Amino acid sequence: MKVFEKAPAKINLSLDVLRKREDGYHEVEMVMTMVDLADRIEMQELPRDTIIISSQAGYIPLDEKNLAFQAARLIKDRYDVKQGVYIHLDKKIPVAAGLAGGSSDAAATLRGLNRLWKLGIPVEELQRLGAELGSDVPFCVTGGTAIATGRGEKLEAIEAPPQCWVILAKPPINVSTSEIYGKLRAAGIQHHPSTSAIVEAIRQKRFDWLCDRLGNVLEEVTLELYPEVRQLKECMVRLGADGVLMSGSGPTVFGLVSKEAKVARIYNGLRGFCKDVYAVRLLT
Repeated sequence: MKVFEKAPAKINLSLDVLRKREDGYHEVEMVMTMVDLADRIEMQELPRDTIIISSQAGYIPLDEKNLAFQAARLIKDRYDVKQGVYIHLDKKIPVAAGLAGGSSDAAATLRGLNRLWKLGIPVEELQRLGAELGSDVPFCVTGGTAIATGRGEKLEAIEAPPQCWVILAKPPINVSTSEIYGKLRAAGIQHHPSTSAIVEAIRQKRFDWLCDRLGNVLEEVTLELYPEVRQLKECMVRLGADGVLMSGSGPTVFGLVSKEAKVARIYNGLRGFCKDVYAVRLLT
């Protein structure tokens, strides 16, 4: 038997850091949503008790360093599953991009194995399992649009933002999330994005308000360390995107675009800057 799952990318419409926690994590407040750029995960039972992962992408680990592998091992151990599984990752989301590609793969693996092995695990329990793997995994289990607090694992679902085009562009660098958070001085943050203002823009279906209120406190760290991210953001603004922000810890920058007529011009302009450019829609 085989099952298939889509693992969509996420973007942060806002990302605020409130303080450094005693457990070493940061207390965050974010609004996250998903876009129509997705990995595709295929899972198939194996007769022997093992986990095998493959991928057409030559740049990701295929062992216990892979979050999908960790998700499979966690669900096997927790529910005493003696069957093995073959997992193929058809990667479309760029790696180390601030788009939660690995977290979404892990979430899709949890959902898929729950179906494959007929375990009947409730969604809330899948989210708790996901929190053991990474802060973005619980959100990726359900997707949609949500306010995330705690270290990202406490979720409140909200309605979807106004439908629009999303241009994603990743410069040819990889950024370490732990490095960016490590260099952030939470007490020194001057300008905090307003989660409530983002939520109000969504509730009122005001695309212009949403674009004006985007904010990510990690930008000040990433843009200082990686000037090419700043240049990419400035380029996207010049090309006419309605709202521009770095997603997560970067380096991917996204632009929200309301008019389809603008999309090709922005896309083609960015292709001269970097090869990883995508024009997609919000998953609403």
